[in-house]
Amino acid sequence: ASRDPSSRLKMFSKEMKLIFPNAQRINRGHYDVKQVVQACKAQDSTDLIILTETRGNPDGMIVCHLPFGPTAFFSMANTVMRHDIPNCGTMSEQYPHLIFDNLNSKLGVRFQTILKHLFPVPKSDSKRVITFSNSDDFISFRHHVFKTEDNGEIELTEVGPRFELKPYQIKLGTL
Repeated sequence: ASRDPSSRLKMFSKEMKLIFPNAQRINRGHYDVKQVVQACKAQDSTDLIILTETRGNPDGMIVCHLPFGPTAFFSMANTVMRHDIPNCGTMSEQYPHLIFDNLNSKLGVRFQTILKHLFPVPKSDSKRVITFSNSDDFISFRHHVFKTEDNGEIELTEVGPRFELKPYQIKLGTL
């Protein structure tokens, strides 16, 4: 997170940690980004996600694939946290199935590749789904769990958080 994160950004980063299996949340403290990248490389981390905020609202996400890149930059809007979603279900820790909708352009496929490599391969019986849906260059992030009813119908329950990502840069290499 940013250098002196607000309580809302701290809470949001905890929720994001639950989304990504095997993730660790670290406080950046007084370290600059290059030092954080070096520490992650030393720990053999595969990815680094940095969240930024303006006046207490999460408004940016940087995804850096380690050790060689690429790095994707997103602005973030319409952030709704788990506790703001009514009847929010419990969050499963299973590896999620991923759905990518309308990321068909060359650039869309590139962002899809960057995002899908943040997640391990799920087991076929996983009941957790994460959707990245593109509409007018905004990628909507939604997080659900599902269960199959006795009559064969499937019931989706949103478990949050939810937000919109607007990609604005892909950089070869790391930060």
